[in-house]
Amino acid sequence: MAAVPERFDPALLPEHLRVVAEALERLSYGVVQLTVHDGKLMQVDVTERRRFS
Repeated sequence: MAAVPERFDPALLPEHLRVVAEALERLSYGVVQLTVHDGKLMQVDVTERRRFS
């Protein structure tokens, strides 16, 4: 995976991409599932896993 530059500003992204970026930033373990219809993002589902050691 490519590194994201430190000057990356999620506020500059379109809303649907910002939602995906925010989900990835806050998730330690889990799944981000994107639902696409006719080439357009329709839904973002986030499933978080909690790990205990």
